Amino acid sequence: MVTYLDAATAPLRNTGQIRLYGEDGFAGMRKACDLTARCLDALVPMVAPGVTTDAIDRFVFEFGMDHGALPATLNYRGYTKSSCTSINHVVCHGIPDNKPLKDGDIVNIDVTYILDGWHGDSSRMYPVGTIKRAAERLLEVTHECLMRGIAAVRPGARTGAIGAAIQTFAEAERCSVVRDFCGHGVGQLFHDAPNILHYGSANEGVEMRPGMIFTIEPMINLGRPHVKVLSDGWTAVTRDRSLSAQYEHTIGVTDTGCEIFTLSPKNLDRPGLPA
Repeated sequence: MVTYLDAATAPLRNTGQIRLYGEDGFAGMRKACDLTARCLDALVPMVAPGVTTDAIDRFVFEFGMDHGALPATLNYRGYTKSSCTSINHVVCHGIPDNKPLKDGDIVNIDVTYILDGWHGDSSRMYPVGTIKRAAERLLEVTHECLMRGIAAVRPGARTGAIGAAIQTFAEAERCSVVRDFCGHGVGQLFHDAPNILHYGSANEGVEMRPGMIFTIEPMINLGRPHVKVLSDGWTAVTRDRSLSAQYEHTIGVTDTGCEIFTLSPKNLDRPGLPA
């Protein structure tokens, strides 16, 4: 049975219970998430052919240090980088390296900063140079999936409504939803309850209540939904080598709907795509 508890009295570990944050928690998340969003904004002019994902990762680290924040992925379960950079058929958890980006690539950059104990988690897709129409369409569909999932958030609804909204739209657009990864509770912990599936039925999942904070981060493939994790233990790729895309926001459930904490201050939530 699912239980909810006041985040202010909860232990700092994932107990499987769902934390309900008050205004202090929402205020802390606004600051951490704003920093993450500003970093992702600053990366827009940097992502270009010839730039390495290692250079992007160094920027993420330095941006965080300059603002008193620590990248949450750095040394997390042995991960050695400050961000994840997932290119083309990489679904998620791509490890930055010294290979230059190429014209026509698409890359997801996933950043989480810890600021004053709060985790701001978000990712965006970036086109590299001029991309093909099929890739551009995948980015458009994936961002729309994210926004439809967010639109399903309201008190009293179940988290399955988020997945149902995403799956219905993605499959109508002849794309597929990755099942192997999901959104998650976040706040004072990097990964917390509940899991947020990006597929399913509206009457499934846990009841959403004011004070819940979690990520929605659909991974959408042009081909089939199946993925595999490479021998490095992190990098997940599409089994059929089809393109994959992901956008992610951190949101908080309010009395009337939700607040998106990670919106771009510069309206760059969809870099390179028509407004």
